[in-house]
Amino acid sequence: MEPTAASQAPLSWQQFRQQMPVTQHWVYLDHAAVSPLPESSARAIAQWAQDVCHHGDVNWSRWDRTIEVIRQHFARLLGAEREEVAVVRNTTEGVNLVAEGFPWRQGDNVVVPVAEFPSNRFAWMNLENRGVEVRLVEAEHPSRLLEQIAAACDRRTRIVTLSWVEYATGYRHDLARAAEIAHACGALLFVDAIQGLGVFPLDVHALGIDFLAADGHKWLLGPEGAGVFFLRREHLELLRPLGLGWNSVEGRGDYSRRTMPLRPTAARYEGGSFPMAGMVGLAESLKLVAALEPRRLEQRVLELAQVLKDRLRQAGAQVEDYPREHQSGIVPFAWPGANPQQLWRRLREKKVVLSARGGRLRASPHGYNTPEDFQRLIEALRELASLG
Repeated sequence: MEPTAASQAPLSWQQFRQQMPVTQHWVYLDHAAVSPLPESSARAIAQWAQDVCHHGDVNWSRWDRTIEVIRQHFARLLGAEREEVAVVRNTTEGVNLVAEGFPWRQGDNVVVPVAEFPSNRFAWMNLENRGVEVRLVEAEHPSRLLEQIAAACDRRTRIVTLSWVEYATGYRHDLARAAEIAHACGALLFVDAIQGLGVFPLDVHALGIDFLAADGHKWLLGPEGAGVFFLRREHLELLRPLGLGWNSVEGRGDYSRRTMPLRPTAARYEGGSFPMAGMVGLAESLKLVAALEPRRLEQRVLELAQVLKDRLRQAGAQVEDYPREHQSGIVPFAWPGANPQQLWRRLREKKVVLSARGGRLRASPHGYNTPEDFQRLIEALRELASLG
């Protein structure tokens, strides 16, 4: 039986750091891109690989139970019912389940922020050849985006889509307000939660979220190829089922069945076989995140992000800040006189890992990072600046 988060003693931040072997080699500040794996997750994947190598599918049912472990963890993270959660391969898959499965009619529209990550733009833009108007909205500042979304909605708006945390700016949106805007015009809210899930507590029902997708390879510390899709129970029959396979029906082990009774839960979207290596790794990562406790981890990440912002400013960087309720673990900044792409590559040579996004450098520390990591970043920036 899987332990609940409440039954586990919370890990100390030092214990968390000891779970992350990446700290032996790098100053890793790139969790908004792809996170390194915890030791426990890497070990679980290796155990699965050795089992399959030596025993084939003899122990398949044991590994298949991993999916239900993941479903339970995600349900807890989302404040959802297990029946509302599907285990999917990535955020893009979740976006497309709604974009392609929704019962669109000629003249309907979907409202999409321009600043979205491509996966949460392209899937909706692909609907234009089916007579769906795609209303791309933008704002001079992220704090004005919900106003622009509200102005773009009308009685033919069917879906409003939004990232919880903007991948380039790090701005965390008010999802309750976004749901109010969508529902006021009769539309439904889809949330890309990949840049917040795991660090910030979430309750999809309390906030009024209709659909949500997220991958596990960022703040959840999982491998690529394993994620979550949520839909409210009342929307289960609204979407046209996509990607159907043996795993989509009741009695999924009966391969001789001639009929197609779909599973009466979100699991109907799980289709065929899972990339089990990724799922095994994600299950272990979710256990680790649960042991850190969401509220505690939220406070830790926000505190670390603020320390990093303060140190960057003191060193001469340009850093934008937001009110605490809109902050995240993403810290974009500009280093005077430097080309972000070039500096990003040169920092790798100094064993410092971050990203370049939206014309700026982007650091994204997790709870195991320390102020000493930030000092090494500052020293590397200064050294590279002095070299010209």
